[in-house]
Order: sequence, then C-alpha cells, then structure tokens
Amino acid sequence: MPTLGSTSIVIVAVIAAIAVVALVFAVALRRQVLEAPEGTTAMQAIAQAVQEGASAYLNRMFRTLVLFAAIVFGLLFLLPGDSGIRIGRSIFFLVGAGFSASIGYLGMWLAVRANVRVAAAAREADGRTEGARIAFRTGGVVGMGVVGLGLLGATGVVLLYREQAPSVLEGFGFGAALLAMFMRVGGGIFTKAADVGADLVGKVEHNIPEDDPRNAATIADNVGDNVGDCAGMAADLFESYAVTLVAALILGKVAYGEQGLVFPLIVAGIGAVTAALGVVLTRVRGQESGLAAIYRGFYTAAVIGAVLTALAAFVYLPSSFAGLSGLSADLADHTGDPRLVATLAVVIGVLLAGIILWLTGYFTGTTSNPTIHVARTTLTGPATVVLSGIGVGFESAVYTAGIIAAAICGVFLISGGSITLSLFLIALAGCGLLTTVGVIVAMDTFGPVSDNAQGIAEMSGDVDARGAQTLTDLDAVGNTTKAITKGIAIATAVLAATALFGSYTDAVQAAVSSIAGAAQSTGLALAMLSYQVISPITLVGVVLGAATVFLFSGLAIDAVTRAAGAIVFEVRRQFRDHPGILTGDERPEYGKVVDICTRDSLRELATPGLLAAFAPIAVGFGLGVGPLAGFLAGAIAAGVLMAVFLANSGGAWDNAKKIVEDGRFGGKNSDSHAAAVIGDTVGDPFKDTAGPAINPLIKVMNLVALLIAPAVVHVSVGDSANHTVRLVIATTAMLIAFGAVVLSRVRAAIVDRKGQLEREVA
Repeated sequence: MPTLGSTSIVIVAVIAAIAVVALVFAVALRRQVLEAPEGTTAMQAIAQAVQEGASAYLNRMFRTLVLFAAIVFGLLFLLPGDSGIRIGRSIFFLVGAGFSASIGYLGMWLAVRANVRVAAAAREADGRTEGARIAFRTGGVVGMGVVGLGLLGATGVVLLYREQAPSVLEGFGFGAALLAMFMRVGGGIFTKAADVGADLVGKVEHNIPEDDPRNAATIADNVGDNVGDCAGMAADLFESYAVTLVAALILGKVAYGEQGLVFPLIVAGIGAVTAALGVVLTRVRGQESGLAAIYRGFYTAAVIGAVLTALAAFVYLPSSFAGLSGLSADLADHTGDPRLVATLAVVIGVLLAGIILWLTGYFTGTTSNPTIHVARTTLTGPATVVLSGIGVGFESAVYTAGIIAAAICGVFLISGGSITLSLFLIALAGCGLLTTVGVIVAMDTFGPVSDNAQGIAEMSGDVDARGAQTLTDLDAVGNTTKAITKGIAIATAVLAATALFGSYTDAVQAAVSSIAGAAQSTGLALAMLSYQVISPITLVGVVLGAATVFLFSGLAIDAVTRAAGAIVFEVRRQFRDHPGILTGDERPEYGKVVDICTRDSLRELATPGLLAAFAPIAVGFGLGVGPLAGFLAGAIAAGVLMAVFLANSGGAWDNAKKIVEDGRFGGKNSDSHAAAVIGDTVGDPFKDTAGPAINPLIKVMNLVALLIAPAVVHVSVGDSANHTVRLVIATTAMLIAFGAVVLSRVRAAIVDRKGQLEREVA
C-alpha cells in the first residue's frame, strides 16, 4: 500500500488552504450582493414572505432528515472492516451530509435576499447590467461554497487518514449524495406543486398573469424556486463534486499510487482558482445578451483550467509509469506518459462540459430551432405542444448520451486499453469537467433569482414597462442556464457513476481475494460473482437497475401531481369563497398554500429515498455482486437517457411559453398561450423534480453498492458463506423498498378520498 510522503502532505495542505480562501472569497461576494438596494417597501414585504416560507420549509425538512441520517450513521458501523475506518467513514458521512445541507441552505438564504435586489436594480437605467451582476454573483457565492467545502472535506480526510483516505471518503461522498437526493426530491415536489397549481388556476382558468398577487399560490411558487432550484441544485452539484473527487481518489490510489491520491486534489484546487476567475470575469457588456456574458465567463474559466492542469501534470507527475509510487501491477509495462494521459483526460472532461453546454442550449434556448418549433405547435393546441416537447426531449437525450459515451471511449483509448487506468482517467475527466463547477453553480442560481425578481416586480407593481422587460429577458436567460446546468450535472453524474462502478469492481476483487475457500466455491456462488451480461442472472440485474430509474421517476412525478391537485383545489376555494380576491379587495391566504406544499413534499420524501438506499441491498444480497454490477449498469444507462429527456423536454416547453408570451404565435391571453401553459405545466415536474433527482439517485445506488460489496461477498461465497443471513437481509431490504412504495400509494388514496369528501361538503 502506497504511503504519502512529506511533499504530498505539503501539497494537500496547500490545497486545503485554497479551500479556505475559496470560502473567504464566497463571503466577500456575499457582502457585495447584500450591499445592493432592496427596493420599495412593497417589494421588501413580498420578499420577506418568501424568505419566511423558504426557511420554514428547509428547517422542517432538516428536522425530518436528522433521524434518517442517524440511522444510516449507525448502519455504517455494521459493515465489515477495520474499526478505525468504520468510525471515520461514519463520522465523515455526517460531515458530507452536513456540508450538503449547509450548501443547500446557503443557496436558499442568499437567493431569497438577492431576488428583491435584482427586482430593485431593474428600476434603474443600467438595470440589465446590474441585475445580471447581482444574480450571477449570488450564484458565485454558492459556487465558491461548493468548491470550498468539497475541497476542505476531501483534503481533511486525506490529511487525517493518509493512504487509507479512500475508504473513509466513501462515507463522505455517501452523506453528500444522500442529503442531495432528499433535497432534490423534496424541493422539487414543493416548487412544482406550487408552480403547476398557480398556472392551472391563475393563467388557464382565470386568465390572470403568472405572478399576479391575487393568486394564492404565487408566494409558494416563489418559495419553491428557492428550495428546489437553489437549495436542491446547490446540494446536487456539491455532491457531484464530492462524489467525483471520492471516485478519483479511490481509483487514483489503485492506478497511480501516491501521486494518484494527490493529483485529483490538485485538479480540484485549480478548479477553485478558475471558478473565482469565471465569477469575476462574467459581466454583461453594454447591450449584449446575459447568456453571451455567462458563456464567455464559462469558456474562459474552462480554458484557463485546462492550461493550468496541464502545467500541474507535467510538474508533479513523472515522465514514465515506472516513476509512480505504488504502481498498479497491470500498468508496470505501460509505455505511455502518465503526465500526458492525465492531461488529456482532464481536457476531455473540460471539452465535454463545453459541448454539453452548447447542446443543451441548442435544444432549450429561446432562439434555437427546436424550442421555436415547440412554440409554433401551440397554434394547433396543447396535444401537439406536449408531443413536440416529448420529441425534442427524446432526440436530445440520444445526442447527449452519445457525446458522453464518446468522451468515455476517448478516455479508454488514451489509456492504451488498461481497464485500471481508464477508470481512473474517467474520474479525472469528471474532475476536469468540475474545474468549472463554481461557474456552473452560479449559472444555475441565476435562474431562480431572476425568476423570483420578476415575480416580486409583478406582485409589487413598482417596476415600469422597461424594467419588466429587463426582468423578462433575465428570466429567459435563467431558464436556459438552468437547463444547461442540469445537462452538465447529468454528464458529471454519469462520469462519477462510471468511476464508482470501477471502485465497486476493485472492492469486490479485494473482498474475494481475502476470503478462504472462495476459489472452491461452485455453482450458484460462482454465478453470483459473474459479471458476464450473457449470464441470465446478471441480465436480470440490468433490467432491475433500469426499472428502478423508471419507478423513481414515476414516484416523483406522481407526488407532484397529487400535491399540485391539492393546490388547485385550495386556490379555487379561495376564489370561490372570497370573491373580493379577484377584485383586489381581499388578500389571498398565501400561508395556507405554503403549508400544503410543505406538508405534501415532506410526506412524499421518504419513499424515493428508501427505494434508492434499499434496492441495491436487495439485489446485492439476493442475487450477488455480479447481478448488482448489472443493476448499476442498467441504472446508469437508463438514468442518463431519462434525466436528459426529462430536463430538456421541460426546458423546451418552458422557453416555448416565453416565446409566446413575448408576442409570437398569438401572444399572451391567446389560445396559443393557453396551450403553451399546458406544455410548461407538464414539463415542470419533468425538469425540476424527476429529472434532476436522477443524478443523485444513480450515485447513491453506486455508493451503497460500493459500501456493501465486501459484506455481500462474505455471505455469498467461500467458507464464510451464510445463505440464510443473505436471504434474510435481501428480503428485509426488498420489503422496506417496496413497502414504502405500497404505503405511498395507500396514503395517496386516503389523501385523495379525504380531498374528495371535503369538496363534496363545500
């Protein structure tokens, strides 16, 4: 086992210092955002209501998740291994979960204070430039927080545990991924239930504007933008960052030894520097599009990151594989240059990010042909809008998946065919993609901040026509940037999951080699170890993995459907029982809608989480490590296609509505507009609930598989095999996973029946 030398320890300590500097920079950006004017009294009152609702929701959600985290913390102690590693893994599980929750809360807290400042900026002559600056700097705070905490956690583990760090980092990545998935699902249900309910009753039934203060769901809609898009996406990108680093460090130690454990941290440290540069350099010049300024900042950061990484590789790494410390046995005769292959892997990751950015922008942008096509179909009604959006989503998923597959093939080619090296290089490509993570997070937060600003302006009535158009333009840019960051997050998830897949294989091989009698195992035991897809039992695992993605997506969309239905009935009730609301003589009961969203989203939170955590356990202990590998492969393949399809369909529908609202194809209050609203409503849970939640889902399942792999091997093969224990664990896990699904359905039926009785009484 390679040990860390004094030079490596110094380098890791310097990277930890860079992480601290990144956090200090985030504090400085936060101060700049909060120094901007807060606008009129009416604006501040609306913003205060949004702040209170968002904080109340996240506080209640975190209280709900504390028990879940405590249970997982205890279960991690039961896994086999050295006691010190088990303790460290469990502790850093809580650290990862805490960092993920902190990033989510930070994203929400600042966004609900920046939105009113962007709305206020729109009232000024330079409102477009200043509003874009505030919105992007808000995202910059969160982006630097992601980089700082992610690096701090990873370097902290390496400094404390040295060469044993990868085993402890599994817990850190698992905690980050698990919390991110819960925040993604819960926030997604909240935001889309409010959004769908507000649109269906307000726009379609009463023909009033999107953010009209007479609509009782408007405050909940604005709250949802922050707990879903800001808190959820910030946590999602943090766990992508953390999990990619975890996979790179695990595989790096196997492939490159000591240098492989340190080099990914160097790449991440460079990413912190380029993220700061990207945030500082992104500013709107004159009358240029906000999207053009964001693209310029992203590509500038990407190029600088690639150049600095190449320099670091040629300075730190040796010129031949023979010069690596703790070299993997199958790389002993490799004739390549480890500096060059590492640099090329990082460059492939950077290029992948740039191509995904362009491709997603093409399929969802307001000026691109696919979105204009969807907008044009509004002339023939809602059905054709829905069909055209689905078509765009399916097509874009193929191209995106093909590009990601090409990147993986490219990495495999530069590895010279070595599986060990190619898996490490895939993880490095993920690190390269994430050298721009600070800018990526800033791009994502830009969307909900500008959307909220537009809502505050409309509800307050304190922004003139010019300012309203400025906010509309910023909101359209935000829709595109949100779609782009979802595409990049999906690409990151696939690279991280592929790398974790390699880590899983390494863990299985290590466990098999340590078990007495494993070589003499025959029949079923050996079939459970087989990775051959031609094996029927492994193919069953592939099918189950893909099916889990579909079930997870269905649960998320169905949860939004039920919650949105409750919002629709509540808003209708208020209009019916209080006629003065529509005339402006009565104030809607905003708090009731916020409470419904909070209650329903938290009620639906546990089911998808239990499915993600226990499905791999059921497959692993029930069928074996080979079928579990098939399960992971099926989940990755189906997950990338499903996530891109859902995200890009939703993004195209959303911006098609913007095109119609800008006056094309009939404009506002036309039949085309009503059709566009229906399309956007269908797309809401696609792009903001189910689609983004697939990213942490596949990483959670991969990490669960990685953690349980040694235990599965111990109870499945060799002299220590105990099939009774194995089947008991598998059956229990299956009952928990699918029992949660059944209970969700029963609970939904009870809620639906209760709602029907209440309506009949009314």
